[in-house]
Amino acid sequence: MLIVPERLAAACRGTPERCTWLERLPRAIRELQDKWSLSLAAPFDGSDASCAWVATAVRGDGTRAVLKLGMPHMEAAHELQALRFWDGDPTVRLLEADADLNALLLEYCEPGTALRELPELEQDVVIAGLLRRLWRRPAVPHPFRALSAMTAHWTDETIAAAPTWADAALTREGLRLLEELARPSSDDVLLATDLHAGNVLRAQREPWLVIDPKPFVGDRAYDATQHLFNCRGRMLAAPDVTIRRFADLLEIDDERVRLWMFARSAAEPRDIWNDDSITLARALA
Repeated sequence: MLIVPERLAAACRGTPERCTWLERLPRAIRELQDKWSLSLAAPFDGSDASCAWVATAVRGDGTRAVLKLGMPHMEAAHELQALRFWDGDPTVRLLEADADLNALLLEYCEPGTALRELPELEQDVVIAGLLRRLWRRPAVPHPFRALSAMTAHWTDETIAAAPTWADAALTREGLRLLEELARPSSDDVLLATDLHAGNVLRAQREPWLVIDPKPFVGDRAYDATQHLFNCRGRMLAAPDVTIRRFADLLEIDDERVRLWMFARSAAEPRDIWNDDSITLARALA
């Protein structure tokens, strides 16, 4: 019997496309086991198991890998193409793929410890180094969407939730900035957009490898934000100092990062609007 992590099942409930994907998941996994000669362990089940079914696999030749089947997810639509683009530098390598099933067979990271086990100041240094390596301009034509496509998607969700906004003036200013900051530029690069310490694993081929990119082409300063949001204590206690330190490591404009952090804190869609994000937005305003 197929085990489905509860967080993944919960993420699929109420969305017809995702419910259909979940119903078809057992058959898809069996098909991939036969196609790629895989023996599978139980799926990963934790705080990160909410957007994909992921399990350690042993291939026919005895080598270990990771099987990942992603649920329908707007932000992760081109993960396969991004992994091909970066080709292991500095991401996990793509070993096999089935685009129809949204399935990836990935390099196994040994020991696979997440970067979040390290103190945050050390995380800053590692993530900054990885981001600087990831930032490249894909040759035209390419499949990747502009960052403005993601911010427009968020804007629609946020506007739909207007009756629940905790601070309407703040949120409207955040929406304005989301549109302004995401405008395409000749300096845009391929972004990971979701790079934080939980998506960086210790490995043998390199000290650290990136997993789970959600690729969009856009402003480098945006890619600083997800790690900073995960450093919530530092951001609430000393936002300007924290942003400036990380921006310096990335060699980008700290004011641009601050504006992105404000825009996301003020206007990114969420279930509860009267939360730490509003507190942070007010501190950055």
